[in-house]
Amino acid sequence: MTMIKPPAVIGIIGGGQLGRMMALAAKEAGFKIAVLDPAEDGPCAQVADYPIIAAYDDPAGLEKLSKLSDIVTYEFENIDADSLDELQKHVPVPQGSDLIRITQNRQLEKENLTAAGVPVADYKIIEHEQGLYDIIGTFGFPSILKTATGGYDGKGQVKLMSNDDLAEAAELIHQNGTCVLESFVDFDLEISVIIQRNERGETVHQPVAENVHVNQILHASIVPARISQAVRENAVKLANQIADHLQLIGTLAVEMFVDKNGEIYVNELAPRPHNSGHYSIEASTCSQFHQHIRSVLNWPLAPAELVKPVVMVNVLGQHMEGTLDAMEKYPHWSFHLYGKHEAKTNRKMGHVTILTDDLENTLQEIDESGIWQTRIKQEAQS
Repeated sequence: MTMIKPPAVIGIIGGGQLGRMMALAAKEAGFKIAVLDPAEDGPCAQVADYPIIAAYDDPAGLEKLSKLSDIVTYEFENIDADSLDELQKHVPVPQGSDLIRITQNRQLEKENLTAAGVPVADYKIIEHEQGLYDIIGTFGFPSILKTATGGYDGKGQVKLMSNDDLAEAAELIHQNGTCVLESFVDFDLEISVIIQRNERGETVHQPVAENVHVNQILHASIVPARISQAVRENAVKLANQIADHLQLIGTLAVEMFVDKNGEIYVNELAPRPHNSGHYSIEASTCSQFHQHIRSVLNWPLAPAELVKPVVMVNVLGQHMEGTLDAMEKYPHWSFHLYGKHEAKTNRKMGHVTILTDDLENTLQEIDESGIWQTRIKQEAQS
C-alpha cells in the first residue's frame, strides 16, 4: 500500500472515545473523517465530517462508509469480521479481519500467544459444563473461567476459589458456550505495552505503563512503570514477538502481569489504541492516536519517547462532579472529556493526565483531591 496523504477521508468503525481521539489526531494533519456508529451524536460523530448512523454490520451503512472513505480503520474489536471481509472488497482496511477474529475470541487469542512463544497462564478450553467438573480437580484453585467471546471490564468471567464457585461457573458455560479456564497468576502489578506497526514493517512502542484496576476497570496508568530495566526490556521483546507473529498493521495493546520474581505473563490483547495509552497525548513525542493514524496510512512511524513522567486517571460517571470542580483548583492537570451526555456509574466519561517531576507526590495529590475513592499509591504497590 502506498502512503495515503490528506485530504483523504479516513473511515472509522465505532464512534466512542477512541474513535474521537483518532479523528482529532487525523484532522490535525488535514484528513477528513467518516464514522459508522449506531448512536446519534456519539463522541466521534461530534468531531467527524461524515457521521453514518447505522449498526456496525449494517450492509447499507458499510456501503456508504466504503464510498465516502479512502481507507477504513476501527476503534474497537467487537465488530463483525465477515463484514470487514466484505468491506475490504471496496476500500482498503489495512488491519484486515484476522486480527479481529483472534482478539475477539479468547481461545484463538491464547493459541496465537502460545504460537508466538510468549508466556501465558496455564489454560484449558472448556466446551461444556461436565468438562469443567472433569478437569477442575487436577487444574486446581484459584482459577478464572472466562467466556471465549464477549466480556470486557471484568464481565463474562467467574473467579473460582473453591468447589463452592463451580455452580456459578457452570451457569456461565450454560449461558455462553465455550469458555477458557485460566490458572490464577499471583501478580505483583499489571503493565501494558502499546505497539504500533505499519505495512513497511516499521515498529514503535509507547513507553511501558503500570496499570491500576478497580473492579476490573482501569483506574490509573503510571508512566514510566515502576519496574526494573530488565522487566521493561522483556515486556517490549514479548510485544514485538506477538506483533511479528500476527503480522500486525496498526495498533496492538498487550496487557501483562508481572509477578514478584519479575516474570511476565501475557494476559490479553486489544487490536486498537488502549485506555492505558491515553497518557501519550501529552507525555509522548508521538501519541498512540497519531501513531495509529500513521501506521494504517503507511506513513513512516515517529519516535515515541516519554517527554516527562505522567499519571493518567480515568474519569467515570461517579467522578464527573468532582472532576468539573477540579478544573479551577488544578491548572496543571489536563482534562479530556469525551462528550457523552449521560454520566452513568462506571461509564468512562473522560480522563485526566498529569505531567510531573515526582510521581509519588502526584499520586498523593490525586488521592487528596477526593475525586476518586481508591488510593492509587496503595493499590499500585499492593
